[in-house]
Amino acid sequence: MALESHLKTIKDMRLQGSTYEDISSTFVSMGLEKGGSIHNIKKFCLRYNLKQKEVVSNTQLEAAVVQAVQETGPTYGRRMMAGYLASKGVHASQQRVAAALRVVQPPYHRARSQGLRNLNPMPYHAAYMGQKLRIDQNEKMVMFGVTYVVAIDGYSGKLVGHSTMPIKNNLTIYDEVYNKSAVLNYGLWDQVRVDHGKEFLLSLFVQDKLSGYRLDQERPPYLQTKSTKNHRIERVWPEVNNRVTYPLKSAIINLVNQERLNMEDNTVRFCLSNLSCQIANIGLQRFVDAWNSHSVSGRGIPNLLAEGGCRVKLTADQLPTASQAADLYDQENHASLTRASVFGRDPFVDATERHQAERRFAEAYSDITVLLDETVNHNFGPFQNALMHLVHLSSQHD
Repeated sequence: MALESHLKTIKDMRLQGSTYEDISSTFVSMGLEKGGSIHNIKKFCLRYNLKQKEVVSNTQLEAAVVQAVQETGPTYGRRMMAGYLASKGVHASQQRVAAALRVVQPPYHRARSQGLRNLNPMPYHAAYMGQKLRIDQNEKMVMFGVTYVVAIDGYSGKLVGHSTMPIKNNLTIYDEVYNKSAVLNYGLWDQVRVDHGKEFLLSLFVQDKLSGYRLDQERPPYLQTKSTKNHRIERVWPEVNNRVTYPLKSAIINLVNQERLNMEDNTVRFCLSNLSCQIANIGLQRFVDAWNSHSVSGRGIPNLLAEGGCRVKLTADQLPTASQAADLYDQENHASLTRASVFGRDPFVDATERHQAERRFAEAYSDITVLLDETVNHNFGPFQNALMHLVHLSSQHD
């Protein structure tokens, strides 16, 4: 194997603090065993002066970690924290990040050290980027009007699409996860895998319509299997839950237990879902950035493994909009897909009323990322107060 053709990838990995062993493992996982030994990688890096750069001082790194912990909470270890920092443009080795985590937040470090998890005991195989795409949903907060949907490439492990919505909806999933996030940005996958839920019908319908463009025509364009059969996605959800879902859910349950939140009131339900979806989506985006930039042991960094995307690329003209796809689906299947899903009842008569309430809320809470920062660090008060303020504003229009 001529390593020169992979110069950019190796250079990027060295800039992100990867060791010779890390780079070799990545190349082996890509099926490039010949020439990708640790010895050859080391010789190549020395020839091109590709040094393992430490681009920040210890003081700068610790300051960056303090800020990152404030945003992500206590559950990010060295791999995910290094990935999160890299997504922010701060590059340091996992060893230095681990040392910084021990220094800046000893209680959080001890709590992580005592936690034992077995997230993925079995392998999930895909031969190349674009062979298998898994789309799955997480309904741990469905009772509060929050549902996550993510799409992950089976080869690289990169999260290529995600959305947070009040209620799982075919058009939203197709538009925000399959269409605009995954296919338009990366290309067409040979096969889409989902569970047996009806919320994926529109995405599967379009995948079938596009099947003639695929690289591998022998493989079925989609499969419906149990979610537990998808070992890639099973690694993701526990991480999302620990870092975003459970802190936010705890804050809401605390309000319910104090009888400050009436879940029988449809305006309350609407406000709860609206704000919680926004906060949860910020946390999910942070997680996606960290996940795609972190180093997976024995494989490499998802962003690097996914470079170039799928082998078959499509243009926007080749993909129907959500509305067009739904119309075609309804015509061919004599069905009627739900066009929009709302949790509770929208109290606003028109867009003008909604904008007025949003403006007044923004005057009090101009940066809602702070609400997430406090919640993941177990300070629920700011989020709870913001939610009650939103309920108060919205109830005036009910």
